[in-house]
Formats: sequence, C-alpha cells, structure tokens
Amino acid sequence: MTPSPHAGPMHDAATNWSGNVRYAGRLHRPASVDALRRLVAGSERIRALGSRHSFNRIADGPGALVLLDGLPADIDLDTDRSTVTVAAGVRYAELAARLQAAGRALPNLGSLPHISVAGSCATATHGSGDRNGCLATAVRALELMTAGGDLVVVTGADPDFAGMVVALGALGVVTRLTLATEPAFDVRQYVYPDLPHERFAERHEQILGAAYSVSLFTTWTAPRFDQVWVKHRLDRPSPGTAAGAEPAPPWPGAVPAGAQRHPIPGLPPRRCTVQLGVLGPWHERLPHFRAEFTPSSGDELQSEYFVPRARLPQAVAALDGMRDRIAPALHIGEIRTVAADELWLSPAYRRDSATIHFTWRSDPDAVPPVIDAVEERLAPLDARPHWGKLFGSRGADAIGRYERLDDFRRLLATHDPAGKFTNAFLDRLVRQI
Repeated sequence: MTPSPHAGPMHDAATNWSGNVRYAGRLHRPASVDALRRLVAGSERIRALGSRHSFNRIADGPGALVLLDGLPADIDLDTDRSTVTVAAGVRYAELAARLQAAGRALPNLGSLPHISVAGSCATATHGSGDRNGCLATAVRALELMTAGGDLVVVTGADPDFAGMVVALGALGVVTRLTLATEPAFDVRQYVYPDLPHERFAERHEQILGAAYSVSLFTTWTAPRFDQVWVKHRLDRPSPGTAAGAEPAPPWPGAVPAGAQRHPIPGLPPRRCTVQLGVLGPWHERLPHFRAEFTPSSGDELQSEYFVPRARLPQAVAALDGMRDRIAPALHIGEIRTVAADELWLSPAYRRDSATIHFTWRSDPDAVPPVIDAVEERLAPLDARPHWGKLFGSRGADAIGRYERLDDFRRLLATHDPAGKFTNAFLDRLVRQI
C-alpha cells in the first residue's frame, strides 16, 4: 500500500518520518485555502511540514505547524506550455502517475517517490545524474501565501526567482508549484556488484557518466562499492552504446547482477524498483524504491554532503581512511552526482556536485560523533550539507559561506520582516542572529 498522506510509516504526525524529532508546535491540517489563510494571518509563528522527511528541526517551530496534504490535491497539466501545476501537498508518486498517464514526465525523481513536491523543492532535494539538477530546477513558478494571508505568484521573470525556489519555507507557505515536463520516456535499470575504490578512482568520470543516472552504494566495510545502480534512458543512448543496443557496462569487466537487489544487504528486494534491464516507464525506474511500498520502518537517521564533482575521488579516499568509524553506525551509504544550478541556497549552486549520503542506524548517541568526524574529513573539500539532514558545526560553517546568503537575507527582510515564518534553525543558520 502507498504510505498514508497523514502520517509517517511508524509514527504519528507529532513527529518527523523517522521519529527522531518531536515537534514543538501545534499541528493543523487546513482543508481549504481560505482556512490556510486564516491560520497564516492569525499566527505569530508558522511553519509548513511537507511530508516530514527531514531529520533535523528545519520545519519545527514553537507556533503553528501546517500540513498541506489536507488541501485539494490539484494537478493541472498544461500541454501547450509543457508544464504541470501541482498543489504543494502532493507527493511525487501521485504526480508521476498522473503525468505518465498523460504521456508526460519530469526530468528526474529522488530515490523515494513518497516525498512531497513542495518540501523537496524547498530543500534542494535531488535525484542522480551528471546532467540532472536537483528537483527544484524543474520549478517554473510558485504560489505562496505571505504573512498577511495574501497569495502571490512568482515566476522566472522575477529577478529574485532563483532565491525563492529553495527558500526553506522562510518566505511564506508555498501552496502550488509549476514544474517543467517533457515527453514520457522508458528506462532500463541494472545493478553491478563490487566496484573497488581503486578502479573507481581510475575511471570515476566514465563510471558516473555511463548512464542517465548512476548511484554507488557502500557499507563502508571494505575499500569498494558494494553495488552500482545504473539507469539508462531508452531515448538517450548512453556513451559508447548504439541506439537500441544493449548498454555497455560502466567499467571494463563489470557484470550485472542476475537477481533483484536491495541497497542494504539482507533486506528483501521486492520494495525496490525493477532491475535486470527490464524496460519500464520513467517513474517506475528512476526512484530506487517502489511507490506501493513503505521503503523502511523509519528506524534510521540520515546525513548528506555535497562536494565539488571533480573532488569526489579525494572525498572517497578521505572517508575510506575512517571506515572503522563509519561502518558500525551505518545501514548504507550512497554516492550520486547532481548538476550545477543557479538557485541561491542550493548546495549545488554553480558547481557540479557529488553527494555523499549516509543512512545511519537510529542511535542518537553514537551517530553525532561520527557525523562530526565525517565533516572534519570533508571540510577541506568545501562540503555543503543537505538542508534536511543531520549535520554538525562544520556543516553549519559551510552554510555561512554561501555566496548569495546576503541576497537571501534581503528577501527575508522584504517578505517576512517580522519573522513569522522563521524558527530557531533558520535564525541560527540563515539569519545568523
């Protein structure tokens, strides 16, 4: 079954998805835009929660906390403009199914289709691929409710648009987004086991550029990647592959797995999207996990860092030297690539990036010291943390060095001078007060 739109897989709405954050504010689920307007206008402080898949307190606050999945789940396709306008509370699984039925697609999806469109875009959440930007790069317009309860529409024609798409909920409550679409396409997915770090260092450009989307999974127990997930678009032959031919392996001698795999050793693969080169529609191959299954129990913590794409081999070598610290606290690690963008608060702002993701065991005592150690290793590489994951002091320092941070503060002063949409997280890291 598809996860409930009203609660996480194991916890009630008073907590985030994994249960490691219990919200301080009072939860509201308005059923209409008018009800949302009254709530926003009448609240001294308010934050929107999205699908509650953040692992820190970016969405928390002492005032009202609003869930947008009670609003009408509108999905309006504009074939003339090749766009779709979607209600903020809609999740990618619902949107993708509607687009596929109309012969349209999004350029990319995250590993989980269960996350909300608005929350994903607000935090620069991403999929994978050397030429694929984060999910927010598909946004062409957004509608948001301001502090007074007014609805405003911002488009790419606005000079501040690039500062308002990845805005962390700090400029208002986003109610609708307009996204670019393209013709629907088919994808083949293969999994290749056992890529030694040495081989990766020699051929990382070739391996990560071998397909439309490539993900490297590792338990960090040995100097190798345990699995390499490779997703080929049928309409865009991969390098070295003729149109319609079987895709070339991502490195010489690579042999695809002969059975379905789950990224975490020992877990059943039935929850994962179809592999083995079986052709299927984009929305059933680009995510790692199938929409009809809850991907896990939520018994986990997560952190993730963006490093410059060209410096990924250095990052892998640095982390390989501390496998003994990482592996005992870890379920699985994943490395992907993300194209540069122009969104002011995106961790991929103006630099092609590689993302280094950690799905930790749910141990709030053991994990933070390991995160601090990881950040110490990655700090010389100018690592930037994912906004919705756990990070420590060095990650916070990296946020303070964002090139457009002062410009974003100007937007805050203009759109929310009283700080209605702020919280302690934003005050510390963005407003820096």
